Amino acid sequence: MQKELTFVGGDLRSVELIKLMIKDGYKIYTYGLEKYVFQDENTVKLERLEIPTDIVISAIPFSKDGIYINTKYSDNKIQIEDLLKSSTGKKIIAGPIKDEIYNLARKYNCQLVDIMQNEELTILNVIPTAEGAIQIAMEESTETIQGNNSLVLGFGRIGKVLSKMLFGLGANVYVEARKKEDLAYIEAYGYNKVDLKELNKFLPKAKYIFNTIPYLILDKERLDLIDKDALIIDLASNPRGYRL
Repeated sequence: MQKELTFVGGDLRSVELIKLMIKDGYKIYTYGLEKYVFQDENTVKLERLEIPTDIVISAIPFSKDGIYINTKYSDNKIQIEDLLKSSTGKKIIAGPIKDEIYNLARKYNCQLVDIMQNEELTILNVIPTAEGAIQIAMEESTETIQGNNSLVLGFGRIGKVLSKMLFGLGANVYVEARKKEDLAYIEAYGYNKVDLKELNKFLPKAKYIFNTIPYLILDKERLDLIDKDALIIDLASNPRGYRL
């Protein structure tokens, strides 16, 4: 019997995963991906949100607003609750998933699996994120990273990997953190530690600012301190780290 999966929403990552699953012999049903044309007889475009398989793979990131699924390849807005209603007794794999969505899943008797809770996968996902941030910095600025001041806000997964990459490129790496433990590690790795309480005095010195903190840290007052030629790259999830 042929193995089957349903994909609902998503972006290029979903598309590439579908291609890999087809190579592994799966039959794939898609909904919310109609703008991408799969040239394969083992893909079936669903006309309605009716899930024919026991397992559903949805978007990463799952949602920006907690209401609608991310659908890069569709003009249709798909509500998370509608997917849950259509998936009674089934398993949905997506991520990250907020607590209130788990509550809805219990209401509709479907199982949610947050793929972003897989530590190994999350760490591996950080690497292309950090590389992409550095690529953007190189493309959007006439200044070199080497020898210039790069300020990384936050010392979580992305902050750790990004700081190491910038250091390897010869940047003067400044890393902001709140925890004393993180500040000690930052210093031990040879970076310049920046306590959150002292952030304002370091902002004017930065040529590149990489934010990884998913809450407002660069308010208007702090933005006014930043050099007008500095480049800010925000890598945080909503509500993101700066506001004009």
